[in-house]
Amino acid sequence: MRILREIDPCRRAVRDWQRSGERCGLVPTMGALHDGHFALIREARRRCPRVAVSIFVNPTQFTSREDYEKYPHQHEQDFAACDREGVDLVFAPTAETMHAVGGSTMVHVSGVTEGLCGPARPGHFDGVATVVTKLFHILPADMAFFGEKDFQQLAMIRIMTRELDLPVEIVACPTVREPDGLAFSSRNGHLTSSERTQAASLSRGLFAAAKKVQAGVSDSAKLCRIVRETILAAGPADIEYVEVVDDETLKAVTTIRKPARICLAVRFGICRLIDNVAVAVDFSIRST
Repeated sequence: MRILREIDPCRRAVRDWQRSGERCGLVPTMGALHDGHFALIREARRRCPRVAVSIFVNPTQFTSREDYEKYPHQHEQDFAACDREGVDLVFAPTAETMHAVGGSTMVHVSGVTEGLCGPARPGHFDGVATVVTKLFHILPADMAFFGEKDFQQLAMIRIMTRELDLPVEIVACPTVREPDGLAFSSRNGHLTSSERTQAASLSRGLFAAAKKVQAGVSDSAKLCRIVRETILAAGPADIEYVEVVDDETLKAVTTIRKPARICLAVRFGICRLIDNVAVAVDFSIRST
């Protein structure tokens, strides 16, 4: 496995593979790798002869310096994990390599970034869109793999890639969960033991609402109430939002008439967690 920190060698490596007829899969990460990341790497390995992973804690997508500094940096552990997973190349640049001093160019995707996490994280999605666009040019892979847990990010990247005619296929992979249902996240390590127990209520609430949708319930307010009540029954929590949105536009819907997502963001202490579940009403069942 090669570990590269500069841009030009990365680009050359991917181009050399492609000239040899080997497709490349890219897994962009901010490090602190966990089972969710490993699932992405394994899917990339399954579909592509060559796999590249980027590890870069991007300062431009954090809303405060404090949040950026608290994010775990564990490159040596991450390098070892990538090696075990059969990754061919890891790109681990510095902030100075990725962001020119005084840089004035940002990528902004409107629409899907304006709701859900958008109001609470000003500038976050611009930071993500810009760094992902740069990664697609530095590591010009055939396919890029993203998890559905960060669904708003995934929706934005899909639109950005299509509208900018970026020659990479975006592959969405299912959310990977711990045994009690909590979605894997690098932020889970910030939870206290009691908060960790409470956090399992997020997926319980989402799954309970999804079960109601399968039974024919299509009213968004009822579904959101189920999620909120399940979370609060587990203990005090700062619920930032619970919303039912269109699966493509991420616009809020009052009644589910086509594929949708129930999305949430909840704070437990200093830790902000997000999650979502896909839902679609079976119209052969009478809605209630």
